[in-house]
Amino acid sequence: MEKIIFEEIKISDEEAFTDDEVVIAARNSFSISYLYPWQRIVIANIMDSAAREGFTDCRPEAEEDIKSLHGEDSGRQIVLLPTGAGKSLCFLTPALLLKGPTLVLYPLLALMTDQKRRMDEGNLSSVIFRGGQSQEEREENFRKIREGAKIILANPEVLQDKRLLERLKEVNIAHIAIDEAHCVSEWGDSFRPAYLTLGSIIKELNTRTVTAFTATASPQVLERVSQILFDGNAHIVRSCSDRPNIHYFVVNAWNKKREAFRLALTEEKPLIVFCGTRNKAEDMARELAAFYGYDKVKFYHAGMEKEEKDYVEKWFYPSKDGILCCTCAFGMGVDKKDIHTVIHLEASPTAESYIQEAGRGGRNGSIAKAILLWSYNDSIKYEKFKKGSRERILKDFAESKSCRRQVLLDALGGEEAYCDGCDVCLRGGPAPAAEDALFTFKYIKKHNFLYSRDGLLNSLTREFNKKDSPLLNVSPWHSDDVNEIIKQLESGGWIKKGKFFLKNRTGSFTKLLPY
Repeated sequence: MEKIIFEEIKISDEEAFTDDEVVIAARNSFSISYLYPWQRIVIANIMDSAAREGFTDCRPEAEEDIKSLHGEDSGRQIVLLPTGAGKSLCFLTPALLLKGPTLVLYPLLALMTDQKRRMDEGNLSSVIFRGGQSQEEREENFRKIREGAKIILANPEVLQDKRLLERLKEVNIAHIAIDEAHCVSEWGDSFRPAYLTLGSIIKELNTRTVTAFTATASPQVLERVSQILFDGNAHIVRSCSDRPNIHYFVVNAWNKKREAFRLALTEEKPLIVFCGTRNKAEDMARELAAFYGYDKVKFYHAGMEKEEKDYVEKWFYPSKDGILCCTCAFGMGVDKKDIHTVIHLEASPTAESYIQEAGRGGRNGSIAKAILLWSYNDSIKYEKFKKGSRERILKDFAESKSCRRQVLLDALGGEEAYCDGCDVCLRGGPAPAAEDALFTFKYIKKHNFLYSRDGLLNSLTREFNKKDSPLLNVSPWHSDDVNEIIKQLESGGWIKKGKFFLKNRTGSFTKLLPY
């Protein structure tokens, strides 16, 4: 795989005046004053490849050093751009100028629907192919394509329909764009096998110009995507992977729900709380809404009806002080630009997915906090993964004594970046031990033998509420919350269970548990 890396260079409005057809098309349709260098090279590769195939007479202006990067296979490329960097423009702008339609593949129906809405608002004609459509709906789509629809939206599953594929071959697709291409590897090998057929589908459609887009991918994922889509022969075009405006924090907490509750009420809004399950998203939202207001807190997950999702999206997008408790279903393609805080109740499964989800914040360039909550149970869970694996990276990130940003960048291939936006660099050291666990341990040590288990739970619940009530003006702690901390102290061997009471086994907590 050939790799091309570009640094970010902003072009002034004065420099942006040009007679380049590509820039003019982007200005007229999307009201932008310039294209970034990485957008220009991606578009140039698409247009060059399409011109060789007879789909356009337009070739964008480019510097000689950029031209020299084009080759016979320049139309087969994997593009890595950070979240919010304008990936859509890289395939929408050429679509305005190509003689044939552009097929864009998305992983989620919600993404397709949202993109179609935006295209309709921008007067860019498009159609959607999805499962469950009637023959009449399909025929209407092909009528629009014959009349000049520029964009065909679909997902890998619908392209398993051989009859549909034969019809699409007849419309002479000029360019295939695959959005969120990391799903080819991450989902194709697990629960979305249709992704593994995309390479053969590309060959079946006989489209030479194909671009795969993603915001995050480790070298292993890149290699797998390249093999599936391009038989291992693809250009890699990437900008700087870092988002300097995302400031990474880890908060050690052995009852993460209570810590998420505190952070959700005190951190800057709009705010997202990513939860590991649908039930947790709903539960978190209910508790927060009871204290913050039912008009300011909602939940979102894949189990909701389309009308429910639409309602929540329409509420959240304009909100300036809303809290959304969600699963990863509210992730890819989210375009709310002013999210200031992203909290993870549970760690994402891989570094790539964590970067994707943290990247929901600060899409307008403003500073955004990405806060990962981490417990003893998390540390034990991620310890089981092999060192150096994509899954183990989250443990390295959470327990790092050096720059967290660099841990993530190393996972994506070793790019180096200056950091003034992670808690380790700002603090000059790792995150302190979990305050709730330390408080519990010290209380048990001080009152050894004085409490039964139930008595201890009741007493500690009162103490936690006494501590947090002045800050939150509520008493959020329940005995189950305290019991979760005690169970982890037992599991780690810091306290032991007697017949009627809990007893501490060691005089030191922080020495044994640095996180």
